Amino acid sequence: MAELLTPEADEWSDVDEPVAEPSPSARLRVLLFAALAPLVTGYALVATLLALITVSAERARFTVIGVVLSAGPGWLASYQVPVDIGGKPLGVLPLLPTIGLAVLNARTAGGAAQRLGLRSPREAVPVVVVIGFAHATLGVLIALIADGKQVGVNAFTAFAVPGVVAAVAATAGLAKRCGMLEVAAEYLDPLALRGLRAGALGMAALFAAGAVTFTLSLALSWSTVDDLFEPAFGSSLGLFLLSLGYLPNAIVAALSFASGPGFSLGSVTVTPFGFSGGAVPGVPLLGGIPDHHAMWWPVLMLLPLVAGALVGWSVRKIDDDPVARLRTVGVAGAIVGFGCVVLGTLAGGRLGHGPFDPVSVPVGIASVVAFAWIVIPGCFVAFFAGPHSPPAAPSEVMGVETAETDETAEEPETAEATDELEEPEATEESEATEDAEDVDEAETPEVPEAIEKPEEAEEPEEPEEPEADEAPTEPEPAEAVTETTEESDGESTPAPADQDQQPDR
Repeated sequence: MAELLTPEADEWSDVDEPVAEPSPSARLRVLLFAALAPLVTGYALVATLLALITVSAERARFTVIGVVLSAGPGWLASYQVPVDIGGKPLGVLPLLPTIGLAVLNARTAGGAAQRLGLRSPREAVPVVVVIGFAHATLGVLIALIADGKQVGVNAFTAFAVPGVVAAVAATAGLAKRCGMLEVAAEYLDPLALRGLRAGALGMAALFAAGAVTFTLSLALSWSTVDDLFEPAFGSSLGLFLLSLGYLPNAIVAALSFASGPGFSLGSVTVTPFGFSGGAVPGVPLLGGIPDHHAMWWPVLMLLPLVAGALVGWSVRKIDDDPVARLRTVGVAGAIVGFGCVVLGTLAGGRLGHGPFDPVSVPVGIASVVAFAWIVIPGCFVAFFAGPHSPPAAPSEVMGVETAETDETAEEPETAEATDELEEPEATEESEATEDAEDVDEAETPEVPEAIEKPEEAEEPEEPEEPEADEAPTEPEPAEAVTETTEESDGESTPAPADQDQQPDR
């Protein structure tokens, strides 16, 4: 502390000093915390949710051991691991807990990187490996503890799926801080990178379109939704929490409906152009499913059209070449199609062996249709709303014509300049001879031969002058003679200078 208060320390206080590298023990503590914190927190949240539902439900027996043991399969279900309950498969799992646990893992990884001072992708590898391996280990332990009679879980799935989900979430949390985005940008074409960003925008726009469609369906069927809630508080709370957990799944189904392919729930199939009715579970979340077809449903397809136009509008100024903008929209469409495959796969699954099995979104058709909704209107807007560079061929032709015209115009000028240069030379020689003869007759100083050979020139004799006050004349240099001859081009030979006047110096 004493050193920090010295003047030298105050002088260098504004300079950023490198963060000291943590000791091996401190590094180990940070990695252990990053591995265990999301496990304990996620498991505790699932156990708390189950305890709340059990306590609020009527005629339910609450035991701490039972809640703790039941939280294991619930934790696996939160990571999208299919489970068997009483021999019946449960594959359609809520997406909201998965999103929450992924955010928790991302924030934990980011905090660990900050405490360890990580700056490069290579330094981030241990954090990702520790978090992923910890989740995989807990998943396989839960699968081995399950007896298989009441709850059954595939051990390999329980090992792989939580580990992959946690590792991907941790990588997302470390991407910006550890420079992963910059490294990826070095290996990607700039247009492809802009296409990735436009694809993320398109995916968000389509998800918003699904949310608007789902909200509209609930608003139009609100009376049915209200009737599905039980009068008892505990039952209503359980139904509300169940609906809340499956809310992203319902938005994905609504997105598929607005795009065109639709969705199916057992024997029920709903598309904008057709409807096949049947029994629906008594869950408030599904109260918006209609019981007959309506002619105005295709109007909802304007929502994905707007999403595609938004993508095209976002890339309208990235390049003056329209082809480059179209390539960017194509990359964005591919990203959106892949995203629809992932969301459609996670949103559906098996639901027992009853009349509501399975819950599915036609993933293949939905991805192709989503790609078309982004690319077609996006390319149209990006092409016509952006700048257009002039074609190269006409400009090159004009350049050639201009060059030829300049050369033709320069030829007469060059000839005239040559003639002008030749005429003064001949005039200089003739006039220099005449001037020398006139000077001899008037007894003026002889013009030295320095005009042609300056190195052999001698000083001229002083002319006889009537007045002694006047200064002797001096011969004009060769340059002055040249200037004089040029000015007097075309005129008669000048008379010899008067004796009363001195030559120009």
